[in-house]
Amino acid sequence: MNFSDPELIAQYLKGDILSLETLIQRYLGQIYSFTRRFVGNPEEAEDITQEVFVRIWRNLKKFDQQKSFKTWIFSIAKNACIDFLKKKKTLSFSEFENESGENIIAETLADPAPLPQELLEQKGLADLLAGALEKLSPKYRMVLFLRYNDHFSFQEIADSLNESLDTIRSRHYRALFLLRDLLKEKNF
Repeated sequence: MNFSDPELIAQYLKGDILSLETLIQRYLGQIYSFTRRFVGNPEEAEDITQEVFVRIWRNLKKFDQQKSFKTWIFSIAKNACIDFLKKKKTLSFSEFENESGENIIAETLADPAPLPQELLEQKGLADLLAGALEKLSPKYRMVLFLRYNDHFSFQEIADSLNESLDTIRSRHYRALFLLRDLLKEKNF
């Protein structure tokens, strides 16, 4: 029988360990995919995903069952990714800009060769889109990823990222606009 998230949580809280395993299996792939997109590294995403489920296990008794489990778990995943990135203390690409807005790193990179005609094939289009998405900041990339990959509603995205609904809608619009411009640069 396929139980809902609230039913599985209630069963787990009554002592049914298998209910927690079912919840983990239900969300494992989605959470790993989310963390991988957020941090960009498969091994680090595995570690973060494991941390997410440890946090869920530790805090499931505190979970407000009047709220969506899905948005709660993605909120935990987002916070775990942010915690990881803070510890890692990586420099963002924009931190290499000088006062006039010129990026000294970008200016020294060689121009890539023109893309071959095979980009018109489906795999090439997917690669082109993935490359353009990687150029977006994580806040824009996450909104698009949750919306189109995980099929979240705008409200679910807002709840998961702890942002207002208007902020998420605006960020979604801006992300699509930026993505369009990136694809135009590639003459697509």
